[in-house]
Amino acid sequence: MSATFESARLRMRPTQIDDAEALHQAYCDPHLMQWWSSGPHADVAETHAYLAQRLDQAGARGWTITRQADDVAIGTLWAGAKRPGVSEIGYMLVRSAWGQGYAQEAVTRLIDLLLREEGQRRIFADTDPDNSASNRLLARLGFVQEGRLRGEWETHIGVRDSFIWGLLADDWIKR
Repeated sequence: MSATFESARLRMRPTQIDDAEALHQAYCDPHLMQWWSSGPHADVAETHAYLAQRLDQAGARGWTITRQADDVAIGTLWAGAKRPGVSEIGYMLVRSAWGQGYAQEAVTRLIDLLLREEGQRRIFADTDPDNSASNRLLARLGFVQEGRLRGEWETHIGVRDSFIWGLLADDWIKR
């Protein structure tokens, strides 16, 4: 089970199946889900099944993002071990939480957990080239765009390229 951790305004706790109802706001949003590998969820039952599958994924850890003031899910964080010392990360926020700095705060705290506290040497993220908000966030956090994989993902909106963003522990700790 993943540990709970906090930042100035947010709490990141292990994802629970009960978060499906609140997170469905994100998973049913067609605009947000255009950058996901699957289409918008039709109902809360689909979000419930999706979360259940993710919770059982070997080598993966998921957190639900909540504001410090309550325990209502506003987003998710994910870290998947790819090999010793290397993890892939992912994140999502419900639309009502956009533009308030929550993604930067939560992802920064996740980076600290993985690189400073756990001693991993590298983390990376995989984004759609047209997902400008996520690409800007990763660049602001010091990730380096390491490449573009052409035709990498077959998604609900067609075959998509992928940017690979990497961050090394040495680069993060020197910041």
